[in-house]
Amino acid sequence: MKLGVICDGISRDLAHTVDVMNEFGLDYAELQFVGDKEVGDHSPQEIAEIDRLLRDRGKPVSCLSRHVFAGLTTANTAGDEAHTRHMDALKRVIDMAHVVGSPLVRIMTNKKEQILWGHGGAEKWNVAHGAWDATLPLIAPAVDLARAEGITLVVETGNGTMVNSNYTARKLIDDLNAKDVLKVLWDPANNCWCHERAHPDGYDEVRSGYLGHVHIKDVQVDTPRATLTVKRMGQGQLADQFQPMAEALRADGYDGVISLESVYHPGDGDFEAGFRECVGMFKDTFG
Repeated sequence: MKLGVICDGISRDLAHTVDVMNEFGLDYAELQFVGDKEVGDHSPQEIAEIDRLLRDRGKPVSCLSRHVFAGLTTANTAGDEAHTRHMDALKRVIDMAHVVGSPLVRIMTNKKEQILWGHGGAEKWNVAHGAWDATLPLIAPAVDLARAEGITLVVETGNGTMVNSNYTARKLIDDLNAKDVLKVLWDPANNCWCHERAHPDGYDEVRSGYLGHVHIKDVQVDTPRATLTVKRMGQGQLADQFQPMAEALRADGYDGVISLESVYHPGDGDFEAGFRECVGMFKDTFG
């Protein structure tokens, strides 16, 4: 399968990251932060330099991953000041995607309300009424923009966001009638927080044409204690699920990219060292 990395998980020095990618035979560059800027904030000259470096080194861009819509709440509305800032940033990222040849641009969703639907009394006493319906018009303009620009968006299953599972990601796509331009960026480690088991449960939600991109890392969640620990790959709660996930993706002919998200460090803040501890298992499992 097509393997890559979120580059700033190794280093924000993109040339150095490409050297490390070559060392381990990773082909696809996912860009989030390059230098001191998030994608969407680089100048045209800086974008041209990024494009030249990656093309010269034979590293196609898999996804541009800005935190679009992250931090918004259900109190925000489409067209308000904060939403407009995010839409303007999305337009800049899409412009960059056209230059660097990225087929995908990531979006996030607004902050999570915990209980969106309910039954047996919960629908009266526990549901955050209107929260989901307030989310849809925040994302709809991005879908319209993607159609106009000929780009595909991927919505990440994120920690603390309205879309925090493959179930809610698929529902968002269906409710917006956007399967043509909006896919799921599946981060199974993030989904652990809401206790959606990666395989088979999470994968079954997205296997029929909803999946656009994958992030891989390992974690241990302690929801009652509101604590998340990033683990060396194979030492967290996804350890027994990576192999069946990989087998299912191969069997279904998944042709997107799988990015190693290097957010683990071995206790000293050295994320490149954490990458080096995880990349072998990543390649052995998904390669």
